[in-house]
Amino acid sequence: TPNLMIRFEDLLDKVRGYSPDADLELLRRAYVFSALEHKGQIRHSGEPYLVHPLEVADILADMKLDAVCIAAGLLHDVVEDTLTTPEKIREKFGEDVAHIVEGVTKISAIPFSSSEERQAENFRKMLLAMVDDIRVILVKLADRLHNMRTLHHLPEERRLKIAQETRDIYGPIANRLGMSKIKNELEELAFKHLEPRAFEALRARVESRRRTNEGMI
Repeated sequence: TPNLMIRFEDLLDKVRGYSPDADLELLRRAYVFSALEHKGQIRHSGEPYLVHPLEVADILADMKLDAVCIAAGLLHDVVEDTLTTPEKIREKFGEDVAHIVEGVTKISAIPFSSSEERQAENFRKMLLAMVDDIRVILVKLADRLHNMRTLHHLPEERRLKIAQETRDIYGPIANRLGMSKIKNELEELAFKHLEPRAFEALRARVESRRRTNEGMI
């Protein structure tokens, strides 16, 4: 859609802003390929699926990452969700992009079931040990962050499972990597879904405190 095209041009501007000699052609090719592969797919929100890889790429661009990583963000779901093979990604976009996409596909496929602290810690260690390119984790965190931002569109059981996994696994990983902004948003969104009443009460208190402070200032 024209709207998504505008969003993509904004993404290019953002990348150009911090990396004038970034390979924008790679990003264009990745966007077009992703658009073709996800054509006709719709998210639970009713939006075209392509919105998701675009948002993930945008989060990665906010982190000022390289074109290879952002291209992998645009392509991160094609191996899992379409008929595209890793070989095709390798052939069209090169070894680095394919390697990251495969890494994200691999860690997304591992089921995490226990919220016991020790198990969660083992799972986090295993996840980090499996990854030989930190960009795999960064794409996964961006993917999870956009999914958390749109979690309210999912049925409750899946929502709670994803929120729990975010709190146990992905929040702490973001924290360990020193990415406090992402960690904070992941944890806040997980809290909102797992304990909505406590979240609302806290939000109301913070809001009234803020008003009081503003008055004083």
